[in-house]
Amino acid sequence: MQKLHGSVAAGVSTAEIDEVAAGLIAKEFVLPAFKGYKGFPATICSSINEEIVHGIPGERKLQEGDILSLDLGIQYEGYFSDMAVTIAIGRVRSQVKRLVDVTKKALFEGIKYARVNNRLQDISCAIQNYVERNGFSVVRQFVGHGIGTRLHEEPEIPNFVGSSEEVILEKGMVLAIEPMVTMGSWECRVLENGWTAVALDGLPSAHFEHTVAITDKGPEILTQ
Repeated sequence: MQKLHGSVAAGVSTAEIDEVAAGLIAKEFVLPAFKGYKGFPATICSSINEEIVHGIPGERKLQEGDILSLDLGIQYEGYFSDMAVTIAIGRVRSQVKRLVDVTKKALFEGIKYARVNNRLQDISCAIQNYVERNGFSVVRQFVGHGIGTRLHEEPEIPNFVGSSEEVILEKGMVLAIEPMVTMGSWECRVLENGWTAVALDGLPSAHFEHTVAITDKGPEILTQ
């Protein structure tokens, strides 16, 4: 992801970034987790501005002032990792920069609670409280997940407190924690391509994710 970040700039298409990702993955002799998963056609998810998640790379070129969410998964010796970052393209509006900063901080607020004997909802509550205290909204339709020998495993990890079954966190669990945050309403819709989710009100959205192991010593970020 660090190397991929270097290929992101105004004038570059998301398809070009996807090609770079595919090359970097091949060079490490690992496998892309997303390509072909339930028919997804690309190596990375690339979501621009109001696109929340699962954007399909294409010929659209990034412009100054855009934000780009990159979501990347790897399979190595039968195990999966998953992470996402949102990158500002050049200078962005102050409120958009704040959206990105708050989303990133919300991820780490949630990770603080990924500890043995805490409840899963402690993570959800920390993320939601931080986001809403800063005037933004948490997406409800898409959530984090367990991860391990499959890309998506139980339990689901909402970024909001709902009516989900209470789960007590145990040593050895591995979680993909991923707040998706919108500037306006949390409501979204999926485009006709069947993948890309966009904010219903057309306002920008940001997305950060880490794969986190729960250990006796606290949370260990495996994608740091």
